[in-house]
Amino acid sequence: MQNVEEFLAHTIQLESEAALRFGQLADAMMTAGNKEVGRLFRRLADYSLLHLGDAKARAGFRDLPTMESGDYRWPDIESPEAAAIWAADPFIGIEQALQVALDAETAGLNFYADVLQATNDPEIKVLAKEFVDEEAEHVAELKRWMQLHLSGAKLPTGT
Repeated sequence: MQNVEEFLAHTIQLESEAALRFGQLADAMMTAGNKEVGRLFRRLADYSLLHLGDAKARAGFRDLPTMESGDYRWPDIESPEAAAIWAADPFIGIEQALQVALDAETAGLNFYADVLQATNDPEIKVLAKEFVDEEAEHVAELKRWMQLHLSGAKLPTGT
């Protein structure tokens, strides 16, 4: 990242795409009657919307670059936190859904960690560190949910 504005533009896009994809997956699951997975994906979409709001607030007084989809530098073809689209399978189980979510959140964590490690800009370092910490909390929470599920306990997702 060349500057804070570019970092924030990437962050806003990442969180927008994560919220959109988790929302789409939640809608697909609810429509298919897979309510438990739908609620899980909806909760994750809401988390992404919170992060999106935070990123937009931080960018509020800055002049962010206008970027086309090909201008973003993602480690893969999609934004790191865009959950796997195959998770729209109406028969997906909660364990598979948790794994899809964990993979997406881990990819987001790795993206921010890579930015943190690569940048020399002190302002980007501060912001990237905050996002690393937030994503690390999500990864830890999803791992906890996976353990709860595997032990037969009820998940704290409104299910």
